[in-house]
Amino acid sequence: MPKKRHQSKYSKPPSVAPPILSTSSSSRAHPEQHERSVNQLLADLRRHGIRNNGNNNNNSFAVNTPTVPPSIRQILQIPETPAPAPRRPQRRDANGRRAPPGPPPPRSWVSLAQSCHAPADLAAAAAGGAGRIQHWPLPGAYIPGAGSLIDQVLRRMALDWEQQRRWNRFYLYTLPSRLRTALLGYVSEYHEPGLSAGDLRLVLGGPADEELARYGVEQPDLASLNGDVFCLDLAGSAGKSVTVRELGELLFPPKAVAEVDLQDSWDTSEPVSGPAKLLPNLTQLSLAIDPGTTSSVSWKQLLALAGKLPTLTHLNLSGWPEPSLTPNAKFAKVASPLTGRSIQYGGTGPYSHTLDSDWSEAIQVLNRLSKSLYSLEYLDLTGCGDWFPALMKESDGDFTIDFVDWVGNWGKITMLRLRSGYALPETHATRGQYQRIADWIEAATAVEKHIRTQRYGKGRWMTVEKDTLSEYEKAALEFD
Repeated sequence: MPKKRHQSKYSKPPSVAPPILSTSSSSRAHPEQHERSVNQLLADLRRHGIRNNGNNNNNSFAVNTPTVPPSIRQILQIPETPAPAPRRPQRRDANGRRAPPGPPPPRSWVSLAQSCHAPADLAAAAAGGAGRIQHWPLPGAYIPGAGSLIDQVLRRMALDWEQQRRWNRFYLYTLPSRLRTALLGYVSEYHEPGLSAGDLRLVLGGPADEELARYGVEQPDLASLNGDVFCLDLAGSAGKSVTVRELGELLFPPKAVAEVDLQDSWDTSEPVSGPAKLLPNLTQLSLAIDPGTTSSVSWKQLLALAGKLPTLTHLNLSGWPEPSLTPNAKFAKVASPLTGRSIQYGGTGPYSHTLDSDWSEAIQVLNRLSKSLYSLEYLDLTGCGDWFPALMKESDGDFTIDFVDWVGNWGKITMLRLRSGYALPETHATRGQYQRIADWIEAATAVEKHIRTQRYGKGRWMTVEKDTLSEYEKAALEFD
C-alpha cells in the first residue's frame, strides 16, 4: 500500500520579515530609524530624561543612568545624574497601623463628633463641655441579652411608648417583675421625653383606682405585686422627666388626715392607715443623670428621700453636681445687719473650692446622707470628679472636725466607682481634656488611699474602680 502523505497545517515561521513590511511607506519615508543601533536609542533616551529633569511629569519614561566618577564627569562634561524622586511616605492611623490604600476618609466620616449630623451632647463632650456619660447598670439588675428577642421587644416598646402606655395600660402591670423593671430602664434610655411619674405608677401599680372601678377591674395588691421588685433604674430620667420629690411622693404617698376613733382597750392593735407602699422591698436605686443636660436634681430632695429608705444597699448618683443645699445662691451676697458688709448667702461661694479649698457644705451634706443610708454597700459616683476631694477632706465647724465617715456610717460600702464616664477620641481630643481626666484619676487615687487608711484594721475591704490612662494619653500629656 502506498503511504499516506499528510500536509502539516502549522510550520515554523520564517526568520525574515515579509517583503510587504520592508516596503512600507513609513520605512521608505524614514530609513534612518532602522539604521540606529540599540545603544544609540538608549543614549537618546538618557539625554531626553536629563533634559526634561526640571519639568518631569508622571508620563515621562524613567531610565537608570549609569554613574561615573566626578573627575571623569568633569572631563567629559557629563551633567550630574538627577537624584531619584523621594518615595511617598506610607499613611498610618493613630495606632501606628498601615492605612488602607486610597485617599484618607473625611474627618466627618471617622469621628461622629466632627459631623454636622452628630448629636449635640456628643459634640459638646468632644469639645470639652459636659455631655453624655456612660452609665453602669446596678449589680444584680436584670438585663436582657443584646440582640435577644426580649431585648428587641422591649426596645420597640420603649420607642413606641406613647402608643404602648395608651393601648396596653391594663396589661403592663401584669407583666413579670423582672420584665417590668427592665422595661422602665429601656423607656428611661430610649424614650426621648423620659420616664414620668405617671409612667412609673402605670407600670408598677396599674391605672388609677377610678379607672379600674369604671371597667370593673379589681385593684391589685401592691405588696404581692411588687414584693419581688428590688431594683429601680431611672438613669437619664431623674431630674429630667421625674424629680426626686415626685419619686418620693410616689414611693411613699402622704397619709390622709382622718378622725381617730377611741379604742375600747389598750391591747387593741392600731389599724393601718394610709395607702400601701408602691415598692416595699426596694434596695437598689439609680438616679444617674447627664451633666449639663439636667439641672433640676436637688440634694435637699435626695436627703428627704434617703430618710425614708434606710434599707437601700445600692445607689447610683452618676453625674450629680457638687453637694449643696443652695446651688443657685453660689454667686449671691447679702448685707449683714450688724456690720453692713456684704457676705456670702450660700454655704459655697464661687472660689470656695479653687482658692479657699473649703468643702464644708459638701461634707455636711454627705454626712447627712451617710447617716440616712447606713446600709449602703455600693455607691456609683461616675462623672463627679469635680467634687471627689469632698470625700476625703476635713472641715472645721462649730469647734468640731467634719469629714465623711467611711468606717462608721458608710463602713459597709465595699464597691465605690469613681470613673470619669467619658471616652475621648484620640484623634481630636485636646491636651486640656486629657489633663482633666488625669486630675480626676489623681483625685480618685487619693480618695482610695484615704479610705484604706481610715479602715486599716477596722472595717471591710473596699474596691475603688477608677480610670487609667492609655499609652497614647500619657504621651499626649508629656508632649507640650
